[in-house]
Amino acid sequence: MTPNKKAFGLWSAVFLGIGSMVGAGIFIVIGQAGAIAGNLVWLSFILGGIAALLSGYSLAKLAVAYPSRGGIVEYLVQGYGEGIFSGSSGVLFYFSQLIAIAAVAKSFGAYAVTFMHHGGISENVFALGIVAVFILINLVGASLVAKAENIIVFIKLTVLITFVAVTLFYVDPKLLSSGEMPPLTQMLFAIGLTFFAYQGFSVITNTVEDMENPKKTILKAMIITIVFVGLLYVLTSLAVLGNMPLAEVVKAKDYALAQAAEPMFGSLGFKIMAATALLATASAINATLYAATEIGYTLAKEGNLPKVYTYNIHESYEGLIVSGVFIIPMILFLNLTQITTIAALVVLIIQGLTHIGHLFHIKKTGANLILVLGAAFSMFSIAGLTLYYTSIKEMPMIAIYILSAFLLAFVVEVVLRLITKRVVSKQTSQGLLQTVEEKILGE
Repeated sequence: MTPNKKAFGLWSAVFLGIGSMVGAGIFIVIGQAGAIAGNLVWLSFILGGIAALLSGYSLAKLAVAYPSRGGIVEYLVQGYGEGIFSGSSGVLFYFSQLIAIAAVAKSFGAYAVTFMHHGGISENVFALGIVAVFILINLVGASLVAKAENIIVFIKLTVLITFVAVTLFYVDPKLLSSGEMPPLTQMLFAIGLTFFAYQGFSVITNTVEDMENPKKTILKAMIITIVFVGLLYVLTSLAVLGNMPLAEVVKAKDYALAQAAEPMFGSLGFKIMAATALLATASAINATLYAATEIGYTLAKEGNLPKVYTYNIHESYEGLIVSGVFIIPMILFLNLTQITTIAALVVLIIQGLTHIGHLFHIKKTGANLILVLGAAFSMFSIAGLTLYYTSIKEMPMIAIYILSAFLLAFVVEVVLRLITKRVVSKQTSQGLLQTVEEKILGE
């Protein structure tokens, strides 16, 4: 790649977004959401996709106005100023990304042990191994990240599209009939899960400094990615729920998609779909690691993380290695099922806050007011529905946990500022903004 050649064009950005979104989510969410929404889960995917489109539109407009590798963490600073609120929210968002990587890596490990029949190797070994592989790829630089993502996404999309194209011909209309439908309220409660399958579209904003002509490219890439993934999710859910009774979908749960492939394609189809799940989780790790590195770099430049995050190592930053070090104990010691739910809710709330902050600068971004308001409303609505359902069914104390997470991030931010004595400044690629200054009290 020549020095002036950018790593991401339109389709590379689209493939990165698809890679981040079509990860373990679709393979797991269909079974879990089906247990809630039944054969209306396709409608939950549509509503989740609309919310993702609104959010993606707002973020794309912010990315053009404030081009930065940090994406959402930069938009928080732009929206709320350089302070403890924006800093602590940014740090919390960064750690939420690390938790997401650890959770996806754990899913990769579980699939690997189950379907590769390596009984003597624990899922943690596979999880740590796949993270290490993509840390090495990210160290080589954005160009290899993009190329690796393009290849993996092409393979998994080929399998998924083939699966959908064939299984839709075998759909049993009775399984999708109104007689089998649950109450509409159940469909609403499933939106939180289906939106989780879209999470990852914000990674496109992290490519803005590595993107050719972002003013023309980034919004187009965001829309193409979300619409394509939404269509894939809706058709996939119809294919699964139209071929398997709900009881079997719920029973298969995490492997519902692979199970649905078996009647048409036999045991080979089951194995191919399982292998595709491995590829999907791998590409999600690749894309999210890239985003987390860019976020960590920006947070450090803004004074919210140690300067080590900004030091160059090969074609990336030492923050990539630091992030890897944090991910290891998450994989080995944390109950990621519950923590991932908390992290997903935190991301929803932070995205909602980002869109509220966008309203303060909407004249500069040129965004449509109604669409940005819709983005904020959808994020908080989904967070509220998910919080309510989760508190009733699984985690009665989840609201306290989320509040504690924000409080802990606030305390960490205050302590870091006292230790480093830093003044935070906005960081974008426009060259008009300040760099981080370190000031010692008394000078």
